[in-house]
Formats: sequence, structure tokens, C-alpha cells
Amino acid sequence: MTMEGFRVLDEKSLREYIKATPSLASKLGNEVDNLVVKEVGDGNLNFVYIVISPSGSVVVKQAIPYIRVIGESWPMTKERSYFEATALKRQHGLSPKHVPEVYHFDRTMSLIGMRYIEPPHIILRKGLIAGVEYPLLAEHMAEFMANTLFYTSLLYLTTTQHKSAVAEFCANVELCRLTEQVVFSDPYKISEFNRWTSPYLDNDAEAVRNDKILKLEVAELKSSFCERTQALIHGDLHTGSVMVTNESTQVIDPEFAFYGPMGFDVGAFIGNLFLAYFSQDGHVDQGNDRKTYKAWIMDTISDTWNLFYKKFTSLWDIHKEGPGEAYLHEIYKDSELRELIKQKYMIDLFHDSLGFAAAKMIRRIVGVAHVEDFESISDVVKRADCERRALDFAKNLMKKRRNFNTINDVIDAARSQ
Repeated sequence: MTMEGFRVLDEKSLREYIKATPSLASKLGNEVDNLVVKEVGDGNLNFVYIVISPSGSVVVKQAIPYIRVIGESWPMTKERSYFEATALKRQHGLSPKHVPEVYHFDRTMSLIGMRYIEPPHIILRKGLIAGVEYPLLAEHMAEFMANTLFYTSLLYLTTTQHKSAVAEFCANVELCRLTEQVVFSDPYKISEFNRWTSPYLDNDAEAVRNDKILKLEVAELKSSFCERTQALIHGDLHTGSVMVTNESTQVIDPEFAFYGPMGFDVGAFIGNLFLAYFSQDGHVDQGNDRKTYKAWIMDTISDTWNLFYKKFTSLWDIHKEGPGEAYLHEIYKDSELRELIKQKYMIDLFHDSLGFAAAKMIRRIVGVAHVEDFESISDVVKRADCERRALDFAKNLMKKRRNFNTINDVIDAARSQ
């Protein structure tokens, strides 16, 4: 497939491309004659190649003009790679320990060359399925979210800076529309792309489609997603967009990035941890009942929110007299008033995050793209039971999110499901 100089690369043509691209060849020590190239893309949208030479390595990611997991029947703009490259650069600048560096971007070819996140890093979702504990995960994700969300919001930026950034990312329309469709619309109606563990969840899927209160709540969340330009969000911050070791956490794949509600990122990550929690009973074996691991996941959810709260509000305190125009210091310098503002902002963000977490959970059970946490459970009856408990929790969470005051209240509700 070619268009306006664009062509889909394969392993052979990628080698030739690298030879002709100094910014990539130099990262490989200019040893480009004996490259090891491996296609590793297991996502829904793109081709991803690991390229290794005797003295260096890179990852090359190419966006194609359709959804890879479905095919050319579902077109998708390849311009998404521009927003991914731009977001990676911004987020690397704000959280360099947790975002890979971009070495090269070719807009015509929709191609990004970036740091290879080397073994033993693995996709977090796979680690959660395997029952691996990551002691620094909550700390690192809280730091990533606090830095990337605070510094791109009006708590730090002037309205002029903010509007300019919003305008730039507004053009990432197709990816936003994809989210609007698969997260906020399709699960609540008959859709050709929806699927679930049938026949066991047939009644559950129908109940979602017939739940009037749930539809009222998801409409409010969709409105916020579409209309609220709070900060530069990753836009797809699930456990498949994070690579980990015991010491390192790397956030990848921000092609859905745009200026939206902060809670969509926080909720996406926490919601996917809840999916991992509810899947654990399906991964029990004779040697491990997963009870200790389920407790670790819950601790990680609690720590993620609490550390995020601490880090985010700390940045706010540090920059209270800074350029941010949301709450001008000369108006809000009274310490008691400032504390009230902070409390209201953070409880609103907490409730937003819970709503979006619920929406992300529901779409992974009765929508188009499911998660390996559940899909890897071979016993379909057991899988359906895990999914049903997750779905019931998510529905309750979305409808009653404003009743929760602390993350531990949410965890207690999940444990009692």
C-alpha cells in the first residue's frame, strides 16, 4: 500500500530505510549490514520492529492507515503517529525516567524510531497475569501521571500556552472518535464489533444495554471526555501500555494523546489493575491460590492513587505562585481558601477517575477489544465468572462513584463483589 510517498515497510525494506537514515543508523553504531530485525507488534493498530546491531538497538513503529486487528475494512488515519511522536517527546521531557526517548520521526512514512526498552522489561499486563510483583510500580506511575498531567494543565500553564497546546492536539480527531465509539458508545448498544464470553454473559451484556442509569452516567463521562481540555493525557494508559522490571517502569504508545480530562488516564490505569485483580481467580493453580497476589494488586491500586495525590498536590504547592492561570495567587493566596480549592479539585478528579475506570472495565468485557487477563483463562465458565464479577463491580462503580471518598472505600467494594 502506498500513498503520497508512504509505504508499509517489512523487515527487508526497513533495513534499507535504516541504512538511508543517519539518525537511526547512528544509534546502531552505523553497523547496518548485519541487523537483526524482529516484528513484535501485538497491539491492535501498528507494526512494531525491534532492530539490533552489534553495538546498538532501536525500536521502529509504523502506523498504517487501518486498524491492524480488523483490517482495511476499518480505516484509521496514519497521522496518529505524529501525535504519538509529539506526545512522547513532551512526556519524555516531563518524566524522562519513565518515557522512552524519540530518536527519529518521519511524518510522511508515519514512522517513529525510539529507544528499545530492553529485556528483562516486559509488558505489565503479562507480568500481572504471571503473578509478578513490581515494588516500584505505584511510585513510578504516580510520578509519571503527576508530572505529565500537572505540567500540561492550567495549574502550571498560562491560558495562552494551554490553548495553543489544545489546538495542536485537537487534530487527533480519529483516535478520539475511536475511543468515543468503543468506550462510551458501542458497549451500550447492539454493535457488530461487540463480543463477550457467550452464552455465559449474554444476559449481562443485555443488562448493560438496558441499564438507564448506567447510560445517564456514561453520557456524562463521554461529555467530559469530548469537551474538557484539562491536560495532555496519554489517552490509552492501560497495563498493555506500560513496560516494567522490578526497578523500571516505562510508559509507551501514547498515540491517543490529546488534551482531555485527567481522570481518563488515572482511571484507565486503575481500572486495568482492577481487571487484573478480578482475573486472578482464573489463574489459580495447585501451587498458588493467588490470594497474596490479589492483596498486592489492591495495595498497588491504593498506593497509586495516594502517591499520585501526594505528588500532584506537592507540585501544585511548589508552583502556587507560578505562571498557572487556573487559580491566580493574588486571588487564592489565603492558605485556608487554597486548601479548600485543592480538596475540591482532587475529590472531583478522584470521582472522574472512578467513572472512567468503570467505563474502561466495561468496554473490555462486552466491547470490541478484550484483555489477555481474561482471554488467557482457558476454562470459559471460570473466565465468565471472573468477567461477571468485574462487570458488576464496574457498573456499581460508575453509578455510585460520587459516594466513594477514599480509594480504600473503592477497594472494599471490589473485595466484597
